[in-house]
Amino acid sequence: MKPAVTTIGLGYIGLPTSALIAQNQIPVWGVDINPKVVETLNQGKIHIVEPSLQEVLEQAVHSGYFKAGTQAQAADTYLVVVPTPFKGNHEPDISYVEAATRSIIPLLKPGDLYIIESTSPVGTTEKMQQLIIAERPELAQSLHVAYCPERVLPGNVMHELVHNDRVIGGVDEASTQKAIAFYRQFVKGDLHATNARTAEMCKLTENASRDVQIAFANELSLICDKADINVWELIQLANKHPRVNILQPGCGVGGHCIAVDPYFITSEFPMESQIIGKAREINNYKSFWCAQQIKQAKHDFQLKHGRQPAIALMGLAFKPNIDDLRESPAKYIVQKVLQEAQDETYFIVEPNIKDHQVFKITDYQTAAQQADIVALLVAHDEFKNLNLNPQQVVLDFCGLRE
Repeated sequence: MKPAVTTIGLGYIGLPTSALIAQNQIPVWGVDINPKVVETLNQGKIHIVEPSLQEVLEQAVHSGYFKAGTQAQAADTYLVVVPTPFKGNHEPDISYVEAATRSIIPLLKPGDLYIIESTSPVGTTEKMQQLIIAERPELAQSLHVAYCPERVLPGNVMHELVHNDRVIGGVDEASTQKAIAFYRQFVKGDLHATNARTAEMCKLTENASRDVQIAFANELSLICDKADINVWELIQLANKHPRVNILQPGCGVGGHCIAVDPYFITSEFPMESQIIGKAREINNYKSFWCAQQIKQAKHDFQLKHGRQPAIALMGLAFKPNIDDLRESPAKYIVQKVLQEAQDETYFIVEPNIKDHQVFKITDYQTAAQQADIVALLVAHDEFKNLNLNPQQVVLDFCGLRE
């Protein structure tokens, strides 16, 4: 079955997107540089945790509408869904996007549609268009190029890919309309037309806005700690105001969106993005502060009991009920605490993963029972009804005990 869509990148967004498209009986060829990932997917099995993804992929593989490989194949539509990491001082690195684009340049033909979904600095879509045309000038008037950022919540991706609105921006009106027609095949949410630069900035703006709001909550938690005020109660009361909606504080901000995308703005517009930059500083500091609180609790326990405590560090993921550790503040806190470890015992807990290359994972119930100090880093469902005793020191950084 000849692919109608080739997806470059089969991670947390590329794979669910490809599976959804294939579920709609549109043949998809998925590309990943990891041969083990390709082998796993071609068996109808997933390599990430995401509710209902397994069932959708299995159906797509068995029906023949999804296949994966390590090299791109010719199609009519190409989706670039690869990471955009940092280089230097939080400067966005679009080399993955460029490599993915170069891999399909020989395959392109007149009338094809090329879409970037990867989070990208403003102007990236136009740069990739220029790159393509420089090598294939005959496509200058016939290739459709657009940007369409994902805006899904891990743990609910398969639903939100279908029902969330999408912002779609082409390098010209024809490209925008061609991309809208493509997404209309499997998206039930509204499709909002714009240009590529605005679509790129829209993605960055959405996540920077969330980061600023979380920073306000985290800053409140720091203030309340010094003022001897329960921040959870304070926020609950303040939110009784009809025009106030303060978010909940945590141990920082993680994930490959909110903790990353604001830097795409501050790196290009440093003088104009003062609030956005400060929010990043506050949210990063909150993780450091949590690590220091654990260190202080350990010190206080030693003075009181004359022995080293057993400490449970509860959670590694960047948010509740997922296995994604990317940019996780909880993982940073665990690393920071272990760097300064002495003779105390540590239990590292993450119920959504079985093994980790660095940390020895302990069952959450075992850790909670045997620990003297319990640091709640992530509000996983498993942690909500832990049977902790009054003798244990509980550090609740995510509001589970309030």
